[in-house]
Amino acid sequence: MKRALTVLAAAGALALAAAAPAHAADYRYWSLRHGDDGAWTTTTVGPGTYRPQDGAVEGWRFAVFQEATKDSVNPRAKPDFDAICGSTPAKAGTKRVALVLDFGTAKDAPPGERPPAAVRKECVRLPPDATTAEGLAEAVPPLRYGNGGLLCAIAGYPRNGCADVVGGERASTKAPDDAGNGEDGGPSVGLLAGAALVVALGGAAAWQVRRRSGGQR
Repeated sequence: MKRALTVLAAAGALALAAAAPAHAADYRYWSLRHGDDGAWTTTTVGPGTYRPQDGAVEGWRFAVFQEATKDSVNPRAKPDFDAICGSTPAKAGTKRVALVLDFGTAKDAPPGERPPAAVRKECVRLPPDATTAEGLAEAVPPLRYGNGGLLCAIAGYPRNGCADVVGGERASTKAPDDAGNGEDGGPSVGLLAGAALVVALGGAAAWQVRRRSGGQR
C-alpha cells in the first residue's frame, strides 16, 4: 500500500493526463487544499504527513469531484489567516494553523444526509511538528478513517461512505480497498494524483496510535 501511494505522488499530472476517458467517474470525498497568497493550491501530500508552518491555512472541501470542473473541490471561502487566527497571539514552542471546513452543498451530500450550512473556520494551536491530521483531531472531531488511512469524515460528516463513486461507467458505492489502482470501485490513479485524494500515506496510522496511547495533546 505504501509503495502504491508513493507512486501516486510521483505520477502527478502525468497519471491524470493518461487516465482513459472510458474509466471517467465522479467521486464524492473530502479534498485538502493549502492556502497560498489568498488562493487555494493543490497537494499530493496527505494530512497525516504534511506539517504546516505557523501562519498556514489548511482548507477542506467535501464535494463531488468532476473531471470537467476540478476547481469544484476548492473551499468556497478564501484562505485568510489574519481573519481566522488574528486574535490568537503567537506563543513560543507552538504554531497557529487556520482551518477552513467547507461541508459542501446538498447536491454533493450522500443520500439521506444534509451538510452544515456554514463554512466552518477554526484557529488551532499545535506543537511545532504537528501534522494537518493532528490539527483536525484537535479542532473538529470526530474524524473517520477508511481503508489505507483514507480520511472519510470530518466533524462526523458524512456519517457513511468513503470516496464513493457517484457517476461514470463504473458506478459503485463501495469504498476503495486499494486507493492505488481504482479497480474495486475506488478512485483511479489519475484522480488520486491529480486531485490529491486525501490519503494519510501511513502517517495517520502512527498518529492514531500515539493519540490512543495518550501521547498527543
